[in-house]
Amino acid sequence: MGRLTGKTALVTGSSRGIGRAIAEKLGREGALVAVHYANGANSAEEVVAAVEGDGGRAFAVRAELGVPGDVDTLFEGLAAGLEERTGSADLDILVNNAGLMAMGAPEEVTPDMFDRMMAVNAKAPFFIVQRALATLRDGGRVINISSGLTRVANPDQVTYGMTKGALEQIALHFSRHLGPRRITVNTVAPGSTDNGGELFKIPEVREALSKLSTFGEVGDPAAVADVVAFLASDDARWVTGAFIDATGGTLLG
Repeated sequence: MGRLTGKTALVTGSSRGIGRAIAEKLGREGALVAVHYANGANSAEEVVAAVEGDGGRAFAVRAELGVPGDVDTLFEGLAAGLEERTGSADLDILVNNAGLMAMGAPEEVTPDMFDRMMAVNAKAPFFIVQRALATLRDGGRVINISSGLTRVANPDQVTYGMTKGALEQIALHFSRHLGPRRITVNTVAPGSTDNGGELFKIPEVREALSKLSTFGEVGDPAAVADVVAFLASDDARWVTGAFIDATGGTLLG
């Protein structure tokens, strides 16, 4: 019996990287996990299989975020999957992990690029939380995955940092709004974390990124997932509106 046995969870952007690690961790803790993806159905099904291989339960849900009708599509698929397996569309845990990152000098940022990143990283999570309020059980959990880049300066990622800063406001304000329902809302901020991308396979790049952490290594998605699982559990019932630094000491200066 895990800490989340009997709970239901939605993890957006969970077909790879940190999202995948979170989905698999919540599954091992006993939650029924909805594995959301926008592209890459095969990868999402691999996550479902991994959860089931560990004795858990999961199903995949597809919805492209940042486009008209995105939240409707997501919650229609979520409701169908939950009702099929539990007889109810009630949700206990919502993890807003999906995000879009683009790098470039501030002079290179276009209005279209700015709008797209804001739509995926900030607007979609806001309306996902808003929509979830109707089915999120009292005592539920909302966990937003932000970034250490809201606390340090990197001009090449100014737009990304702005969108994640906006995302963090959800925890600040919704935690107060949802307190009477005992729903906690928190932010987890990873640092440089190996998401399986080609960038992390380049020795010189990996070495440079490792130096950002006080531990001298690139972050492991599983370490971030452990923090999320804690916040999703009853152990974190007295933590809400918090910014949790999961950067491996990158923000220590």
